[in-house]
Amino acid sequence: MADAAHRLFELAEHALSRPFPLRVRAWDGSEAGPAGAPVLVLRRRRALRRLLWRPGELGLVRGWVSGDLTVDGDLYEALGRLSGLLWERDEPDPGAGGALGTARRLADLLGDPGSYRLAREALALAGPGLPPAPPPEEVRRRTGIAHTRRRDKAAIAHHYDVGNDFYALLLGPSMVYSCAVWPEKDTTLEAAQYAKLDLVCRKLSLRAGQRLLDVGCGWGSMVLHAAEHYGVHATGITLSAEQAAFARKRVAEAGLTGRIDIRVQDYRDVTDGPYDAISSIGMAEHVGSERYLEYARTLYGLLRPGGRLLNHQIARRPMRDEEAYRIDEFIDRYVFPDGELSPVGATVARLEEAGFEVRDVEALREHYARTLRAWVTNLEAHWDEAARATTAGRARVWQLYMAASALSFERNRIGVNQVLAVRTDPDGTSGMPPTRGGWLS
Repeated sequence: MADAAHRLFELAEHALSRPFPLRVRAWDGSEAGPAGAPVLVLRRRRALRRLLWRPGELGLVRGWVSGDLTVDGDLYEALGRLSGLLWERDEPDPGAGGALGTARRLADLLGDPGSYRLAREALALAGPGLPPAPPPEEVRRRTGIAHTRRRDKAAIAHHYDVGNDFYALLLGPSMVYSCAVWPEKDTTLEAAQYAKLDLVCRKLSLRAGQRLLDVGCGWGSMVLHAAEHYGVHATGITLSAEQAAFARKRVAEAGLTGRIDIRVQDYRDVTDGPYDAISSIGMAEHVGSERYLEYARTLYGLLRPGGRLLNHQIARRPMRDEEAYRIDEFIDRYVFPDGELSPVGATVARLEEAGFEVRDVEALREHYARTLRAWVTNLEAHWDEAARATTAGRARVWQLYMAASALSFERNRIGVNQVLAVRTDPDGTSGMPPTRGGWLS
């Protein structure tokens, strides 16, 4: 079959009822599609079986993670061309089983009964056999109630216990896994992450001798920055044992063991308040909408009157029908199990409902796009080493996740915001300067 790509390209254009935006290269070496476009490479016939058994995003992702499918050319351009096809169309019902059921579902996708022949031809191209097993990097179906302590710990382990060596290659020396702040065009990633950590410290108005709680402390960068440059006594909590071990080593090497405590602990189990300030940077996405008010009330209860909270969180665009929101399958199965995004307005409302006064909201959407592109560059520059540090499939997960996320931030599908809130005194006193410039100085 020296013309598999032409037949696949014809099938794709019938399925979409529009021009297919990428060039296609099949396992037999044939190519078809627009000249000069990025090339979608089906390296094995198995890639087509994945797509036929699970049309849409999940089939593509399984092909990508397994290495059955790749892109020759600019990955960002390829994802940008595919984004409308993946995000604007619903996947067909995967309920019917067997090859004949697959052909019928594909024929339904094509929207033309006369295209049944093409569906059968696609099955013939894909070869016999059941659908390939998902890659081992995929989280299997979970049962039980989401966001219990046990299930949250398992979700955090899936994402963060990938290996500290892997993250060191990805993130660079800062070991900060959240949006940087880029003051200038020529700012380095390390300088941009320093600027972000310092911005958080200034917004919290940290001073020597104060107590800081960092919720979801990662590898310890925030507590180290705050203790070294602002003289605070800091407590960092994480559910990742690997993160905690790495952070404790950094603290010891910095000679700050007496001022920094790193714990493997759920935020719901912290009882040693009050704290003067709380930072939560890139953690609240794991909380879940049903638990968010509990999260906000817990942090409120851990602050002294006049204490500040800096909540740094990714947000999605609001929907006309919020009940229709569903977690993206790729993110849920490969990246952040049980992770949820909410509109920034919902976050502000829950914080206010818990008792906080929200004083400032700063959008950093474009900064996160640039941060993600920097991480992709790091990963690709150390690809072989990164794949050895974890698995080749996991490295492909992170490459796809970060590149696609960068485009989502650039196109305003998602954003990220720093929300500064205060627990006022009983008489309403906030203790904050009257202007934004005052509390940033």
